Amino acid sequence: MLKWEKLGKIFSPKDLLNESWMKEFAQSPSVLIFETHVRVYFCSRPAPTPDGQFQSFLSYIDLDRENLLKVLNVCSEPILTLGGYGTFDEFGTNPISVIRDQDEIRVYYAGWTRCESVPFNGAIGLAVSHDKGESFTRLGDGPVLSYSPDEPFLLGSPRIRKFDGKWHLWYVSGKEWLQTEGKPEPVYKIRMASSEDGINWIKLGRDLIESKLGEHECQACADVIFRDGKYHMFFSYRYSHNYKGKEGGYRIGYASSVDMINWSRRDEVAGMDVSESGWDSEMVNYPHVFMLDGDTYMLYQGNEMGRSGIGLAKLVSPQNWSRV
Repeated sequence: MLKWEKLGKIFSPKDLLNESWMKEFAQSPSVLIFETHVRVYFCSRPAPTPDGQFQSFLSYIDLDRENLLKVLNVCSEPILTLGGYGTFDEFGTNPISVIRDQDEIRVYYAGWTRCESVPFNGAIGLAVSHDKGESFTRLGDGPVLSYSPDEPFLLGSPRIRKFDGKWHLWYVSGKEWLQTEGKPEPVYKIRMASSEDGINWIKLGRDLIESKLGEHECQACADVIFRDGKYHMFFSYRYSHNYKGKEGGYRIGYASSVDMINWSRRDEVAGMDVSESGWDSEMVNYPHVFMLDGDTYMLYQGNEMGRSGIGLAKLVSPQNWSRV
């Protein structure tokens, strides 16, 4: 079993003392490491529009590399505009995953579009930065990965990694929409696609992780690292109903694989659960694992799918991942 030390909440827009375009939510953290700081990209939301609808934008904070609990800088405006009228990302960009590729930085993101019979649909887009991640420009007006005959519903929750020169994208694919007493709720599972250039993708075409909470379990944001001969996946899972509180809310799961195709799920190994009280006492979700100066860290969202902010944990043991 992995053991993590929770270092605390590092950011929530609601804690800002100065006026900001961000009002609430810090979701889907993803890092880039610089010489003096660690930049944490995430998604945040301004106040709702007059019709009561939320929009989600790409944002970032800079953390002191010597003290990751110290915020050095908060971006003053969204660093990627929303899509144009009628595009797949007209109403939001969330979740996101950021990666450095030579002299450019790429962000893969889920775009929101609003629907009539169900609340939303989604596809995965790509934007690129040539100014060290200060701003991003879309590759084009359309997505790089979208729903298709074999994946007819929403796609989202991208997590990007590059292993042995090849691009790998973990994402979720909608299986169905459930009629509930309130609004319709989607069911989605983790899948994978691979690419030689990070733009043209070949889908594996099947679910990767077995369900633990029944066929309507929702899985999201699979973050994969390679350590000591195995691939290690950290992901979120929840019930499809009553998931906005502690009882049915998101938890962090774990799976391992030697080939990225066949995965063994062992959630008890993840070592991350809710706290007894506070900002992450109802749920922990959307994990992102990264290495810094010989240590391993995890960023994650807290209660209400990140409405309460994002926090940081440090791996205490084991250091040898072959024992996991």
